[in-house]
Amino acid sequence: MGDDKELAALVEGVRRGDRRAFMAVVGLYQQKVFVLAYSVLRDREDALDIVQETFLRLYRKIDSYRPGNNFQAWLLRIAKNLCIDHYRKNYARRREWEVPGGLDENQVASPADTADSSASDWREILSRGVGALAPQQKMVFIMRHYNELPYKDISAALKISIGTVKSLHFKAVRNLRKKLGPYAGGAP
Repeated sequence: MGDDKELAALVEGVRRGDRRAFMAVVGLYQQKVFVLAYSVLRDREDALDIVQETFLRLYRKIDSYRPGNNFQAWLLRIAKNLCIDHYRKNYARRREWEVPGGLDENQVASPADTADSSASDWREILSRGVGALAPQQKMVFIMRHYNELPYKDISAALKISIGTVKSLHFKAVRNLRKKLGPYAGGAP
């Protein structure tokens, strides 16, 4: 949504209990929340649960949002915190998501196969690489590249300085280049 006044009116409508305003906000942000949740949790059903819980929290806690602040950052911070809570509660499953020592030939196609692979194959390789990043690097990378947020919005959502966001982003990109270097020839 490009118009801050329209968004402010929708948020105020949600604050007043306007169902249409709430549904409009859900329509505007559910994809971004899903992308964030799925990228962190790597499970569609868990991500959908996080989306639902994020908007329930939005509805319940709308009074804690201060007009004039970045609404998207506030909402994504709720989603991020729910993802972290979910991740902690499901510690046993976490080991399945981690890729110790980076990617290996059993997890991704060979460079020759990658050269002939489709864009969806490359996205899967990239997704696995992103999944192997350290948690904060992963969060910053996802918010920057999947949700296309500027550094200042990521900073607000994660409650860290812009300098820290830039540093984490730099490290994430560097680590992805190291992990995916042999496979980069297949990038579309």
